[in-house]
Amino acid sequence: MALGTAAGAISEDGIKGWRLAVTSGILGWILDAFDFFVIVFLFDALARQYHVPKVWIVSTLTLTLATRPVGALLFGFLADRYGRRRPLIFCVLYFSLFTVLTGIAPNFAVFVICRGLYGIGMGGYWGISASYAMETCPSRFRGILSGLIQAGYPLGYLLAPVAIQIVVPAFGWRAAFFTGAPVAVVVATLMAFAPESTAWELHRPASAGTMFGALLDHKSTFLYLLLMMAALLCLSHGSQDLYPDFLKSIAAVQSGTVLGIRAPLVIPIFYNIGAIFGALVFGHLSQMTGRRWAIMMALGLALLAIPPWAFGRSVKVLLAGSFMMQTGVQGAFGVIPAHLNELSPDRVRSVFAGTVYQLGSLFASPSTTVEYMLRDRFGYPLALTLFEAVTTVLMVIIIWFGPEAGNRSFLENQ
Repeated sequence: MALGTAAGAISEDGIKGWRLAVTSGILGWILDAFDFFVIVFLFDALARQYHVPKVWIVSTLTLTLATRPVGALLFGFLADRYGRRRPLIFCVLYFSLFTVLTGIAPNFAVFVICRGLYGIGMGGYWGISASYAMETCPSRFRGILSGLIQAGYPLGYLLAPVAIQIVVPAFGWRAAFFTGAPVAVVVATLMAFAPESTAWELHRPASAGTMFGALLDHKSTFLYLLLMMAALLCLSHGSQDLYPDFLKSIAAVQSGTVLGIRAPLVIPIFYNIGAIFGALVFGHLSQMTGRRWAIMMALGLALLAIPPWAFGRSVKVLLAGSFMMQTGVQGAFGVIPAHLNELSPDRVRSVFAGTVYQLGSLFASPSTTVEYMLRDRFGYPLALTLFEAVTTVLMVIIIWFGPEAGNRSFLENQ
């Protein structure tokens, strides 16, 4: 099928320059994740620096997650009204700026403000970049590229402990917040040369009123996807955010090394390799089995991984358990860029998908704090097990009864 537009002929084979569009979007998401996860390896250092209890530092993760919907609404609105590229460029430079400012915060109050403002930029980025990539790429590659986009998140997480291992010993903890700034400039430059989305040009809303009308017309889909994303983000953050701190509580990990590197840093690197693997495999699988079945298969793997992931006491068992866990959790997430964008209305795809994702993040934002409180009551292994088992089963139920629009055309009106 081909349609004529002011931008020229467009088809399901993507647009010229789509590889540059997808690459720039993925690089920015890697950077976004890196800037978020650096902090989880610095809980103790930050608590000492600002003379506050560690739980206060942990709670700033909740603040960052809670401010993300503001960014999704703001930047998503701009992207649906004025195009994908320019809001993406501004967004990546914005969140990188506040990451740098975090590193030079003179006191805890300024640190908290910077993490909250950073969350706005983080919240804006995913919705636009995912819509941009899905709209510009050939539809036959949508599944694998969905996995590749989402694999950027664990890759950013993987690079965070690498930076901690290399940069912090040489330059101090503040330098960890400066590491990604040059990458932001590269991403912005690539986006400046990438093409605009012709799907956006075809469905561009005539006014803000048109956009709000489209949102109201699809409110039932919005509410379902919001429930789905809240459960999935609880699952993801519950499996990741406190896990490095959990590893510190295990004597064999604290004293162990792998290939000459301290085990508490190697294990996160290894399980994020599993996350990347899972996102790619299940994203690609979803092109053949459908989005829902691929997600449920990934969630089944996550359930099987809970015993070695939470109760392992040797480095080898924890490596295997955490690898399986993140293969399953991020495997489910690898399907989400395609699944969410295919279920989003054409005229407001960026703001719809982005706001659903980030409001889900808002509802999931207490998950780290709740899990930390469960740890105080039951100990880490049981706390991790209870939280992840409940959220995984809930997620399976939600997906089982949900809709699907796999491989639908973005060039036809929904």
